Amino acid sequence: MNMIKPIAIAFLLPAIFQTAQVQATTMHASAREILSADTLSWDTPLPFDNEVKTGKLSNGFQYYIRRNVEPKDRVTMYLATKVGSILETEEQVGLAHFLEHMNFNGLKHFPKNELVNYLQKAGVRFGSDLNAYTGFDQTVYQLPIPSDDPELLKNGLQVMRDWAQDALLNEEEIDKERGIVLEEMRGGRGASQRMRDKYLPVMLNNSRYSNRLPIGTEANIKGFPYASLRSFHKDWYRPDLQAIIIVGDIDVSAMESEIKRLFSDLKAPATAPKREEYQVPLLNANQFIAVTDPEMTYTVGQLTIKHKEQKVKTVRDLRSNLLKSVYNDMLNARLGELAQSANPPFIQASVGIGGFIGGLDAYNAVFVAKPGSFEMGFKALARELERVERHGFTDSEFQRAITTIRKGTEMAYVERDKKKSDSYVNSYLNHYLEDSPALSNEDSYNLYKQLLPTLTLHEVNQLGKQYYVDNNRDMIIMAPENEKANLPDEQQVKTWFKDIEGEQIATYDDKVSDLPMLAKEPVAGSISASKDIAAVASKELTLSNGVRVVLKPTTFKNDEILISAYSPGGTSLYADSDYFTASQAADLVNSSGIGQLNTIELQKYLTGKNLNISPYISERAEGISGHSDKEGLKTAFEMIYGYFTAPRIEDDAFQSTISKTLSMIANRASNPNFVFSQAVMQSLYNGNIRRTPISEDDVKKIDQARALEIYKNRFADASDFTFTIVGSFTEEEIKPYLEQYLAALPASNRKEEAKDLGIYEPKKGFEKVVHKGQEQKATAVLSFYGDYSYNEQENLNMDALESVLTIKLLERLREEESGVYGTAARASTSKYPKNRFSFTVSFGTAVDKYQALIASTLDEINKVKKAGPLEEDLAKFKIEQRRQLELSLKENRFWMSQLSGAYQRNEDPSYITHYLDALDKISVSSVKAVANKYLKEEQLFKFILLPDESK
Repeated sequence: MNMIKPIAIAFLLPAIFQTAQVQATTMHASAREILSADTLSWDTPLPFDNEVKTGKLSNGFQYYIRRNVEPKDRVTMYLATKVGSILETEEQVGLAHFLEHMNFNGLKHFPKNELVNYLQKAGVRFGSDLNAYTGFDQTVYQLPIPSDDPELLKNGLQVMRDWAQDALLNEEEIDKERGIVLEEMRGGRGASQRMRDKYLPVMLNNSRYSNRLPIGTEANIKGFPYASLRSFHKDWYRPDLQAIIIVGDIDVSAMESEIKRLFSDLKAPATAPKREEYQVPLLNANQFIAVTDPEMTYTVGQLTIKHKEQKVKTVRDLRSNLLKSVYNDMLNARLGELAQSANPPFIQASVGIGGFIGGLDAYNAVFVAKPGSFEMGFKALARELERVERHGFTDSEFQRAITTIRKGTEMAYVERDKKKSDSYVNSYLNHYLEDSPALSNEDSYNLYKQLLPTLTLHEVNQLGKQYYVDNNRDMIIMAPENEKANLPDEQQVKTWFKDIEGEQIATYDDKVSDLPMLAKEPVAGSISASKDIAAVASKELTLSNGVRVVLKPTTFKNDEILISAYSPGGTSLYADSDYFTASQAADLVNSSGIGQLNTIELQKYLTGKNLNISPYISERAEGISGHSDKEGLKTAFEMIYGYFTAPRIEDDAFQSTISKTLSMIANRASNPNFVFSQAVMQSLYNGNIRRTPISEDDVKKIDQARALEIYKNRFADASDFTFTIVGSFTEEEIKPYLEQYLAALPASNRKEEAKDLGIYEPKKGFEKVVHKGQEQKATAVLSFYGDYSYNEQENLNMDALESVLTIKLLERLREEESGVYGTAARASTSKYPKNRFSFTVSFGTAVDKYQALIASTLDEINKVKKAGPLEEDLAKFKIEQRRQLELSLKENRFWMSQLSGAYQRNEDPSYITHYLDALDKISVSSVKAVANKYLKEEQLFKFILLPDESK
């Protein structure tokens, strides 16, 4: 069980609030006309992408169409509507989001649930492909589909047309959907939601936004009249508030003609209401709120300083945005260093100047405090902000930030002809909804290239003074209930600010090393053997020290090289007493420097390099994973060599990791999901230390010296390592690095295999009920475990069983019984250390429904066991697999997974070439057979999470 990783912190404004805004489609001069060698025309409007066809129909409906062949034979369509929850009346609260749901439950040309059914038959996945979302100011529908089927392409456009205005809004379907939306709402309840309801009015200055959350209210979803939904649909789903965005492998002219044919007859109501633009007002005052909850697991403090929004419309605006990026990058680098210190003042912290909501931008500074140490975390963050205010940044920090942005710009430009359609769609979506720029690849590259040299350190330093001000500032605190006594009031926060203002604060010391990473170059080895794997255009090399290397050059990206390596062994070779130390050894090394460079020096050394190399030690293996571009390959191989021969665990990195881990686990027992997971693991594995969450005592027992010793032992012999390298290289380009670095790795030819630890689930199933949590909601997890006949065909049958059961469970539990928002079957199989499987169905629902839904789930399982799946459901699985394989075969990561996985499991690396033949062998009878073979009643485990028992 790995130590808890640092939590991913974000500003308190949830993603659901991040609205999309609007833009014009005026064609402007290109960047080459705006910029000459010596002069910048600052106030010239930014050029619009000249490779997209745009237009507006007479009814106001707009369109964006672009041909892009990545991926080939695919097209992505979005319908954007400037209609969200902000437009709802009090009686309509929640109906914008509800209407989004109804657009999947009965359209003019796709009644009832026929839309999902039809698209699944074409290989389109509901949820991951076919989807939609509702925000405050917009609702967006998405449909990625194959474009090589004219009938499917035609019907995809018809779906868009029906979404625009032809929802049927059948009363029976509306009533069924009420339960589904209520379950979506129920699933979101918990500590975060309860605290959000308290701080949101403060954060949004009691504006209309603060009481128009898209999810709505339980009372309104249960009881709104049908007429209210139909009225909202009639008023707002109209052509002057809509646009279609189509990017993919299509004929642009033909697509434009079809759009004109299908969408020109859209009509707005004669008395259409005005589309108001709502704002969050600036109060010209500071605000404070602290909220606590018994189920919150850590303390977050956030400063949000609101400013009038500055839209990016001109070259000057784009330059201003670049300055903000430089500021954010430099300040976050400093905070990152502070978080890596031996006794970090907080768990994590970040700062960002960016967009907010309702016509505002914001300066956000957020930190996660250590338990009982809110003051220390607050002052540490405020001190760094004050340090920048007084002394500014250094020129070396500034140059690194510029280098980082320049590298990112160059990477994007190099890959421009391999850019996925989804990237373009999102750009045009934001152009329509957010008034944000949509630059062509050429213009973006040329503008950034010429603007970056004009930025100055002085301007960046002044930017902080402009945004970090003592006005329109909110201080928001979220914390566990048991931290309440440690939290400040508003006056205390003001006092802390004054304390920092009165401190003597030194300038920042930017420590950079001039030493090379490695003390000396390794003595090169050689390639001793070579073997073609022609079926998958790959080659297996054996190096002079025994290292095996599998190469697959590709052209899927212009400059992306993936690197992975493994060796059998892992933590399985160590005693339980060493387990937590062994499981953390690679992470501790990865958190430190390499060779002659410490952690911070290494991070700065890697500035402007598009690469990442990390070691790992898992239960049954150890290895390396990472990526690089061609320019960074030498450094990447130096890092690999360094992680084998010159690893380190620095005192500061070790103490920092231990300190932050203790802080992160301190309150986790208040989280119902953690308590549930812990109880499940305890019941399945009888408290085995390797399946138990790490405790405070366990963390304190992790031994720094022993961790490094274990790590060195795992990487002491490279002779049993297999490296897999996939991407944009040739064999001749990569060979020098293989010989210089990988063939030079130490080798003693020891023979190791991972140990079978005998950690398996019980042979007989049981039921485990856990009571934890305030909310009236239940979670049910139904799992089957057991021995397995591991082979390619059996695995494929299990995948098919997973798919057909998921289809049936969604139809039954969601659509028929309105009991869940989402559910799915999940199959997992393993070859080593023993052929095993798990098959799980999980869902969340109301406390009074879970037993009936469990019965329905088992009924659907029994139907498959008795009669097999429906032929049409199996056909959906097969076409989805075929369509996904078409895409996967052109992805570097897919090939890395296929090749590396095959070598680790001692399987045929060319299996994928006959995958479709194996897929054709899947039948109703074969899926029925695996269902009966593995989903046995005596091997069923039921895990139920219910609320706290009433006192």
